[in-house]
Amino acid sequence: MIGRLTGVIAEKSPPQLLIDVQGVGYEVDVPMSTFYNLPGLGEKVTLLTHFVVREDAQILFGFLSGEERSTFRQLIKISGVGPKMALSLLSGLSVAELAQAVSQQEVARLVKVPGIGKKTAERLLLELKGKLGADLGAPVSVGTDNQTDILQALIALGYSEKEAGLALKALPSDVGVSDGIKLALKSLSR
Repeated sequence: MIGRLTGVIAEKSPPQLLIDVQGVGYEVDVPMSTFYNLPGLGEKVTLLTHFVVREDAQILFGFLSGEERSTFRQLIKISGVGPKMALSLLSGLSVAELAQAVSQQEVARLVKVPGIGKKTAERLLLELKGKLGADLGAPVSVGTDNQTDILQALIALGYSEKEAGLALKALPSDVGVSDGIKLALKSLSR
């Protein structure tokens, strides 16, 4: 529902921010990795978001990078891992460190994160195997605004950032947005 916020940082209280977007204040929970890289109070910021609606709450989670948000989304798909635990994991480990822990099956590294026990760590390693890997640490490089729009459209259609990035590389650099999406979808359907 809410995919991105651009506004001014009104308050910082770890792990929560108050972002003023044209007079509307959004409370956003962020991992500490994002929190430490934020500009100061009163400065403009753009956060990618994930909106969680529960019976008792509506919570907005924010991230400075697409890979952090996609990792968060992978984590909350795992049984027994909620948004707060996923946020805790991303606060304790960078995306690259988490991917390395998964590829090397390091239970000890995950149990160091507060709130993660041995059984949860083992389940995380099992569920994330093959989904988080070395390729996750390499961000997708996007050149033009058209390519950015094409990439975001493919991700919105349910393709992973990796799949969308590979399809994008196969496109001519001067392709328009609608033609680029059509060509990318054709290459992805093969």
